[in-house]
Amino acid sequence: MANWELKSCCNNDQVAFMVTVGVFTVVILALWRTVLLTPFKLITVFLHEASHAIACKLTCGHVEGIKVHADEGGVTQTRGGVYWLILPAGYLGSSFWGMALILASTNLTTARIAAGCFLLALVVVLFYAKNWTLRGLCIGFIIFIAIIWLLQERTTVRILRYVILFIGVMNSLFSVYDIYDDLISRRVHSSDAEKFAEICPCPCNGVGWGFIWGMISFLFLAGSMYIGLVILS
Repeated sequence: MANWELKSCCNNDQVAFMVTVGVFTVVILALWRTVLLTPFKLITVFLHEASHAIACKLTCGHVEGIKVHADEGGVTQTRGGVYWLILPAGYLGSSFWGMALILASTNLTTARIAAGCFLLALVVVLFYAKNWTLRGLCIGFIIFIAIIWLLQERTTVRILRYVILFIGVMNSLFSVYDIYDDLISRRVHSSDAEKFAEICPCPCNGVGWGFIWGMISFLFLAGSMYIGLVILS
């Protein structure tokens, strides 16, 4: 049985991991409202919509199309499937993928696997894309990840782990912010949380579900830091 107890801290790898996450967090917050982060914000929206699509497929539904808009919005058109699982899958799935990418960055082999899975997801979603913003995003990141991977394998510029970590941190932070902005700070009646509240028998409105999903997303982020330190110990 795996032991997830953190028995020691802080060796060089653990310090480097925490410092890198900290630096990335500061950089992301400093550049939050600049165009430099727009592609990475859109890739978070991509993972949000892809999570809806995965939940739909896993519950025997049909994905009719996916759109990601330049204003950081998106929509996944589905038919069938289990609706009460598809709705929360967007925000929670996006947070989960952020955690997975952060953990994958702790090792070069897992970073390669994550990059490969990410490339595969981009190619698959490319065939479901219903607008050119999403098509361009997929093509752009396929080229970007391929170049980073080529540099990793063929040159001394070995930054694949850092790119995967940056996308993971960006995804985790943007997921928590997106939940707060869309579901808690203002009430959007067409949001996933409001729709979920309508079909869920629990006495909880959309803001309440937004708070619950936000806490789960924050736990994913905190969990990724803890498990990452355990892996590196």
